[in-house]
Amino acid sequence: MNNFTALACFVGIIGLLGAALIASAVRIVQEYERLVVFRLGRCVGTRGPGLVLLVPFIDRGVRVDLREKVREVPHQTSITKDNAPIAIDFIWYFKVVDAVQSVLQVGNFESAAEGMATTTLRSVIGGIPLDDVLSQRDHINEVLRVKLDEVTERWGVKVTNVEIREIIPPREVQEAMNRQMTAERVRRAVVTESTGQRDAAINVAQGEKQAAVLRAEGEKEAAILRAEGERQAQLLRAEGFAAALERIYTSAREVDHNTMTLQYFETLKAIGSSPATKFIFPMEFTSMLENFRKGGDGAGA
Repeated sequence: MNNFTALACFVGIIGLLGAALIASAVRIVQEYERLVVFRLGRCVGTRGPGLVLLVPFIDRGVRVDLREKVREVPHQTSITKDNAPIAIDFIWYFKVVDAVQSVLQVGNFESAAEGMATTTLRSVIGGIPLDDVLSQRDHINEVLRVKLDEVTERWGVKVTNVEIREIIPPREVQEAMNRQMTAERVRRAVVTESTGQRDAAINVAQGEKQAAVLRAEGEKEAAILRAEGERQAQLLRAEGFAAALERIYTSAREVDHNTMTLQYFETLKAIGSSPATKFIFPMEFTSMLENFRKGGDGAGA
């Protein structure tokens, strides 16, 4: 029984050692990783992705992440070209492009790059006036990226972007900027108000102009309609007079001489009933009487 227990313990120990050997010899490398392999202290290159087998106790693997990363550099006080102290913080993006160099050339490239970024920032800001620092962020970002990339290139690291997040100028400069911003807002408000008043006046004038034009056109059309109505009324009256005259003329042609003479007598009777003492008779009246008399004689005969 003791022999069996001792054998079981021995087998267990062998199994644990085998499991340890397998665990140290087998590596699973992700798609975004590379395994830098050192064999007895000498770099033999990179392995992966996928399943990687190492020689136990001889090979050593160092994982390197190839994904792009972002790191934040906290507020750093820098002195501008015109001796104004400002606090700046920024973030920088980088990725490993050479896994072997990132392991061989620097112990911790992230810490080294952050220190280099801080030094580079002070150097860049020291050569730029305060006004340019506040207004040329894109230029400063590009200068920082280029200078950092020049340093980190030998480490197998590529700096892809640098972004300044916040610039805190001195208090007196900030107060002056606030006053300037307030004055600019007031100026814009005055300009906007005057522009609105001008546009409103133009709109009112244009509306009055259009209304006057419409009124004039309406009066013109009304005058034309009135003139046309009067013309048509005159034409109708003239046509009525012409028709009346035509009827009178037609009726007059149908009246004989004796009837006309009788009409004269009726007229004379009306004249005679008036209080006037003088009467004027047309010359044709005597001839009409003569004709009337002849007509009467003929009728008597």
